[in-house]
Amino acid sequence: MSTGIFVGSFDPYTVGHDSIVRRALPLFDRIVIGVGVNERKSYMQGADVRKRKIEELYADEPKIEVKTYSDLTIDFAHRELAEYIIKGVRSVKDFEYERDQADINRRLGAVETVFFYAEPELASISSSVVRELAHFGKEVDEFLPKKL
Repeated sequence: MSTGIFVGSFDPYTVGHDSIVRRALPLFDRIVIGVGVNERKSYMQGADVRKRKIEELYADEPKIEVKTYSDLTIDFAHRELAEYIIKGVRSVKDFEYERDQADINRRLGAVETVFFYAEPELASISSSVVRELAHFGKEVDEFLPKKL
């Protein structure tokens, strides 16, 4: 049984995140979406709210579980018995950062990273952009999955 984890702060969880998970589904028996909690970061929504919204989005998908975590991604992967870390890449800048993370995770724990390139129409969407738009009162519904 193959397990992949898809991790991030997901503050908020965007259509780009949803696209990656839905494209990854056929490749894995189980996907655990890890909602990261970092004490040094401030969030628009608490971890429990972010987790609940993502769970609601995938309520009809038995292969997906949603959990929170506050330690290293590699430790989360080991707890979940994951062989793979699923990552989305929007740009060369993303790729370089994620490649370095993938190398470290492979060294630390023999877990491979699988990259999914963002669909071109979603490549400019990020949680930070959506947060900023929302902060200034702009409509952000088009950037969020419909059930959220």
